[in-house]
Amino acid sequence: QVQLVESGGGLVQPGGSLRLSCAASRIFRVIYSVIWYRQAPGQERELVARISPSDSTSYADSVKGRFTISRDNAKNTVYLQMNSLKPEDTAVYYCNYFKTWGQGTQVTVSS
Repeated sequence: QVQLVESGGGLVQPGGSLRLSCAASRIFRVIYSVIWYRQAPGQERELVARISPSDSTSYADSVKGRFTISRDNAKNTVYLQMNSLKPEDTAVYYCNYFKTWGQGTQVTVSS
C-alpha cells in the first residue's frame, strides 16, 4: 500500500508563500484524484484542491487564484503552492489518495 508524506509547512507572515509537498512512498498507477484537505482547530476538514489523473484541477472558492496544485510524476510528488496567505489559511494540511492519508503538516499564518 502506498504511503503519503507531507512536508513544507511552517510559520509565515500574512501575504507570504509556502509550498507543500505530498510524496508517495513508491511509484503507482494513479487512477484517483490526489486531494489536499485542511483542518483548522474546532472546524471540519475541508477540501482545498484536487488534481485528477488527467491533471485537471479544481479549488475551494476560498483559495482560488492564490493556491496552485501540481504534480511531478518523476518524483511521485504532488505540490500545493500557496501564495498571498491569510491568517484564515492556518490549519493542518493533509493530502489524500483514495483511502490513504498523510500525517499532515501544520501551516500557521501570523504576524
